[in-house]
Amino acid sequence: MDIFSLLVFLLSCMIQEVGAEMKLSPEELTVLRGEEAQFTCSTSNIQWAVMTWQLNQIPVLTIHNDTGVLPVANPDVSAKESPDSPGDWVFSLKNTERQNQGEVTCNLQDIDRRTASLSVQEKGNVKVFWDNKLVLKGQPALFECQAAGWYPEPSLQWQVDDKLVSQGEYNISSEESGKGLFTVTSFHSVTAAKSSRVVCLASVSALTTPLNSSVRLIVVAEVVQDGDDCTVLLAVTALLAALLLLLLLCVAAVLCYRQKRQAKSSPQEAIWFSQSGSGGGSVAEATGGQFNPGYTSEGPTDAVYNELFIEAGRRMDFATFTKVMNGEDGHFEAFKVPDVVSSSSWSESQTQASLSEESSNNVRRITTV
Repeated sequence: MDIFSLLVFLLSCMIQEVGAEMKLSPEELTVLRGEEAQFTCSTSNIQWAVMTWQLNQIPVLTIHNDTGVLPVANPDVSAKESPDSPGDWVFSLKNTERQNQGEVTCNLQDIDRRTASLSVQEKGNVKVFWDNKLVLKGQPALFECQAAGWYPEPSLQWQVDDKLVSQGEYNISSEESGKGLFTVTSFHSVTAAKSSRVVCLASVSALTTPLNSSVRLIVVAEVVQDGDDCTVLLAVTALLAALLLLLLLCVAAVLCYRQKRQAKSSPQEAIWFSQSGSGGGSVAEATGGQFNPGYTSEGPTDAVYNELFIEAGRRMDFATFTKVMNGEDGHFEAFKVPDVVSSSSWSESQTQASLSEESSNNVRRITTV
């Protein structure tokens, strides 16, 4: 009995010693579909003859200790000796697919074997629906995020202004398609307090950085939140009012100037200016200011007198008129002028004098009415 126990003990020690000479690393490996998976099988026992690599217990590559790697049918499978540690072999599987996940085994024939686990994940896409949202302050804004085409089911999180949102503040629903891919949908309601960036994150363990999609939440009330904005608004209003007042003043000045020009260029003023200039003074000054009780205003209109007065002014210059007035030509007999003389009576007298001059070149007479 004692001899049997001793033999068992010695056998177990031998097995542990041999097992300690072989190692497969890493023990677990997760990659994304399409990436390369690598495992390293190392042993301190130099007596091995054949090393076989298996995927899910199916041999895919064989290495001979003397001749090296034997030809393989799968171009995505390869192996090479480690340059840093002679005797260690690195097994590579390129373009990994979902069917490749499972067990990866390194088998030293007649010595020992080690098995590791390979997981192949798929990266889908993530999308926050709708574009940037314009919301009044204090109102809720609902956002929807969908992560589709993932394996396994991805983890999904919300982030507002670079701060992660607690999982209790949004809901998540998941469904699996016929190809074993998962689609995760989440809704998150945000109370509009200030303009923010809303981000949805989706990830699996093989991803070093989560995929994200974001939109912008724009809060309308934020524009008038500060007092400075009101000051700017008042300043702009005052400036516009000042500009409008200046415009009105300019329009009023132009209208006033045009009215004065029209008043100066009226026909009656032009005729009065001509009469004053040709006569050398007012009518009252010319007559001496004496009153004529026999004066009457009946007769032709002022317009006719004005025309006759202008014609007489053309025919008789101021010097001749002065001689007649003073009696220097020898034909002046009597000249009485009313104290109050209108422009019409004065025009009539001038007209008569002009007519008398036309009828006789030798006799010039002015008749007082």
